[in-house]
Amino acid sequence: MSEVPIGVVTVSDRAAAGVYEDKGGPGIEAALAAILATPWRSCRRLVPDERDKIAAALRELADVERCSLILVTGGTGPSPRDVTPEATADVCDRIMPGFGELMRARSLLEVPTAILSRQIAGLRGRSLIVNLPGRPAAIRVCLDAIFPSIPYCLDLAGGDRLETIPEVCQAFRPKG
Repeated sequence: MSEVPIGVVTVSDRAAAGVYEDKGGPGIEAALAAILATPWRSCRRLVPDERDKIAAALRELADVERCSLILVTGGTGPSPRDVTPEATADVCDRIMPGFGELMRARSLLEVPTAILSRQIAGLRGRSLIVNLPGRPAAIRVCLDAIFPSIPYCLDLAGGDRLETIPEVCQAFRPKG
């Protein structure tokens, strides 16, 4: 079985400039390593908080690298440079609001500032693009909340089939 490509995008001016260590991308990869039974490989991108560069990375991962799942960390807050949700909306055919709603609801159990998050998710063809927070602990909280729905979403969108490790994450798929 060949490895499924999964896009992992870190959006950060400082990390892209080399003045700050990227912790978000490795946080996503650690969560995926714990959750997925399907062999996969990371298609990493590190981009500054610039709408056009974020959008270009997402297009490349979806259209060229053929990643059915693209996870983006960073740039979802209220600061003027946080434009990840806008760049994601620019490249998506359809927005999937339930992902952002669930991530905020779950995160609110941890921190009151979760209401400041503007995370969204959407589909570009057969690719699901999901915005995540920047902190590795928050990334895991959000992925634990939404990942049970991701494999079935990809099935419906015509993406790669992902299997999870049942003891870690029970993916939902209808019976029959």
